[in-house]
Amino acid sequence: MRIGLLVLLLFISAVGFAQNPDKKLVQFSGVVMNPDSNTVVPYVNITNVTRHNQVFSANYKGYFSFVAHEGDTLVFSAIGYKHDGIIIPANISDSKYTVIVKLKQEIINLPTVQVYPWASADEFKKEFLTMKFADDDLEIAKKNVSREKLSALAMALARDGQEMQGYNFQNNHNALVNKNINQKFANPLLNPFAWAAFLQQITQGDKSRDK
Repeated sequence: MRIGLLVLLLFISAVGFAQNPDKKLVQFSGVVMNPDSNTVVPYVNITNVTRHNQVFSANYKGYFSFVAHEGDTLVFSAIGYKHDGIIIPANISDSKYTVIVKLKQEIINLPTVQVYPWASADEFKKEFLTMKFADDDLEIAKKNVSREKLSALAMALARDGQEMQGYNFQNNHNALVNKNINQKFANPLLNPFAWAAFLQQITQGDKSRDK
């Protein structure tokens, strides 16, 4: 029984080999390019789907070179680029086959993701109840013109040119007034307070004589 099964398997293998003989070896080489920017695509994966998904890679310059067979189907893939395939033609006159592969960029739209800063609904409820809302424009304007705010600004801000001019004018005016008053009362005869004191002394002197 085992000998018969072994003979059957050998017969099937021989028939398969006769129907699909080994094809010609080819040195397959080339460069992978980006047609939109005319730049190389580095580290592209090249899969030979005809030969049990053998995987080869291009270098950082987009260049590749390996041995394949005529009629092999090769798939080029890279992250961010669309896949592309090439079939090595049969009956190549030379044992070398060189190509320039062009991979187009692929735009992948990811689904929208909403990130919340709260770990649970209870934490969100707690934060919501203790939330402090910011003042609107009207409330901010009211605070800026309040009595306390204006007083603090008046103490902290420096005076401008107009205020300094008024301040100097008032000081000069007060100085002139005081100067005139002092000159007016410098003469005792023109000082009413001096006359009042003089009359008081005379009155007190007359009283002392009567005694």
